[in-house]
Amino acid sequence: MGMTPEEILRGLYDETMVGNAPAVLDLTEEGLRSGMEPQTMLFDALIPSLEEVGARFERGDFFVPEMLIAGRAMAGAMEVLRPLLAETGVQTVGKFLMGTVKGDVHDIGKNLVDIMLEGAGFEVIDLGVQVAPEKFVDAIHEHQPDIVGFSAFLTTTMPMFKANLNALQKAGIRDSVIVMVGGAPVTQEYADAVGADGYAADASATVKRAKDLLQKKRSLVTA
Repeated sequence: MGMTPEEILRGLYDETMVGNAPAVLDLTEEGLRSGMEPQTMLFDALIPSLEEVGARFERGDFFVPEMLIAGRAMAGAMEVLRPLLAETGVQTVGKFLMGTVKGDVHDIGKNLVDIMLEGAGFEVIDLGVQVAPEKFVDAIHEHQPDIVGFSAFLTTTMPMFKANLNALQKAGIRDSVIVMVGGAPVTQEYADAVGADGYAADASATVKRAKDLLQKKRSLVTA
């Protein structure tokens, strides 16, 4: 007894929300078997579900564990969908290099941002945690990203943003990338003070902001 596309989308939305990874995987495969487009499942169920998870987190109805298991459930579906999305030529929006700054080992927020960015069509390169300025510099040379994201969870590691920006400046690559910063203690004022190009308060805002910044930069290049 096959499910209708509506039932599959509803199921994907609900099961991602509660972080039921096996169910999300089954539904994803069921959707593909019944001929649904990978991008339909992504944009009509998985991403909206994670956005709702983010909204609940902001309201204090969800906590980090709920966000994490929802993120993991979506990541499982992405494993299956990613190669198919690549085939259908869903154009990657841009390349996003990401890492948690030196001295900081928090990656929950960063991992959620990764998943949201991937879902929105970015190619994401994640350098992990404890990323030293020189490692960011090397990775920028290697991957030529459009955007670099620095993440910090502690007030004590936020000064690394400035150190990283100085390192990019010294390497002569500051102007070749858009720099975004984020993390729990970070504010727009702080981002401005260290000279970052953009700041976002949460995963869904990061995606929007990243797209805006990229569009601005590209329209300047073509102008």
